[in-house]
Amino acid sequence: EPIMSEQVERAFQKQGNVNLNRKSLLMAKNKANPRWYKNIGLGFKTPREAIHGTYIDKKCPFTGPINIRGRILTGVVKKMKMQRTIVVRRDYLHFVKKYRRFEKRHKNMSVHISPCFRDVTVGDVVTVGECRPLSKTVRFNVIKVAKGSSSKKSFKKF
Repeated sequence: EPIMSEQVERAFQKQGNVNLNRKSLLMAKNKANPRWYKNIGLGFKTPREAIHGTYIDKKCPFTGPINIRGRILTGVVKKMKMQRTIVVRRDYLHFVKKYRRFEKRHKNMSVHISPCFRDVTVGDVVTVGECRPLSKTVRFNVIKVAKGSSSKKSFKKF
């Protein structure tokens, strides 16, 4: 039986690879939640929440049909105001030939973040992997989260 707390959309949310109508599921004693997940490769571990969680996300690289291919980038979480999408800031240096100096530049990119990454906050360093276009602006998926460096300027909870 699927967890009803995940059913918040109009369409029935389910994983395409799991048959919820099997008799063995109905007769099972332990009522374990059938779940499909995969190893995305490239040396990145599948999060524990992706394996044991109950969320349904068709754009998740661990529990959905999304493949990570192409570029692997890192950046800092800047905004978390969208649903399952964050804005990541990437800083880099650009060389100006005339003055033989570098100037600081940055790019913001919208990145899909799976519900398996629970306690992500602004300032955390995330590793993102390229995938197919998920929406008009989203072409990357979060595959790893590292806690941000706690500097003196940033506000901390405790």
